[in-house]
Amino acid sequence: MGKDYYRTLGLSRGASSEDVRRAYRRQALRFHPDKNKEPGAEERFKEVAEAYDVLSDPKKREIFDKYGEEGLKGGTPSSGPGGVPNGPTFTYTFRGDPHAMFAEFFDGRNPFDTFFVQRNGDDEDEEPFTTFHVGFPRARQPGARRQDPPVLYDLKVSLEEIYSGCTKKMKISHKRLNPDGKTVRNEDKILTIEVKRGWKEGTKITFPKEGDQTPTNIPADVVFVLKDKPHGVFRREGSDIVYPAKISLREALCGCTVHTPTLDGRTIPMVFQDILKPGVKRRIPGEGLPLPRAPEQRGDLVIEFEVKFPDRIPPASRSLLEQILPL
Repeated sequence: MGKDYYRTLGLSRGASSEDVRRAYRRQALRFHPDKNKEPGAEERFKEVAEAYDVLSDPKKREIFDKYGEEGLKGGTPSSGPGGVPNGPTFTYTFRGDPHAMFAEFFDGRNPFDTFFVQRNGDDEDEEPFTTFHVGFPRARQPGARRQDPPVLYDLKVSLEEIYSGCTKKMKISHKRLNPDGKTVRNEDKILTIEVKRGWKEGTKITFPKEGDQTPTNIPADVVFVLKDKPHGVFRREGSDIVYPAKISLREALCGCTVHTPTLDGRTIPMVFQDILKPGVKRRIPGEGLPLPRAPEQRGDLVIEFEVKFPDRIPPASRSLLEQILPL
């Protein structure tokens, strides 16, 4: 029996397009690997993406409703007037990237990076804000009125966000004085940060006096400190990005072509004919991150070679290598 995409999203077959969007949002947030560390969550996240890819497309959904997953993927003739087949066979294979679909759905924002989380822990239909409580413990002399120390939070960003720039939103909860100047109330506020292209890790973004306000203090500054998220392919070194290229011993000695990925989704074939020792580096100029002070210029993409040595060598090959290789 084939997959039931409606069941995957927790929907009935009469669901509207808006129901499909809401269901995908709920299930994608629930099973996203950044949030759900349970075994099988990654696979469920992919299944949810595939279900949304089908049910959000009117043509795919119509075919699925008529013929199920087998008809959708096994090949269904397109029909003309009266349902008479008149065109090429329609076949479907999900080739999308679940993470790219998730990022596109949230307009490039990762809800788990921008300090967003559900208000009640499980209400996934709410806008997923994490609320920062910015109070700072203090003890002061009666009558003394000084500003509280800054309150620091990490602002985690991906290399792609540093490459292109992005907007981050944070929701804080702080105390504000009432008009009587004596009592206080709790108040929520959304702070917006425009992350500029090429910003370095450690960059600080300060919101003056957004901490708790009382009759006896000057509110603290709220400061967000830029932190790099670990990347699945690259690592960052200033404005350069490093790509670890794994090659065989044969390729290291005899030459090879390395198809080097870039942050903007391209692939650059690099041909190497010299001997490549473990740890040696080669640069592709201008394919790194924008420079903080001159974002129209970019750092380099650094290829760092990792040579995979064989676990064993056949005796006949060993003798041949002993004759060929220098001491």
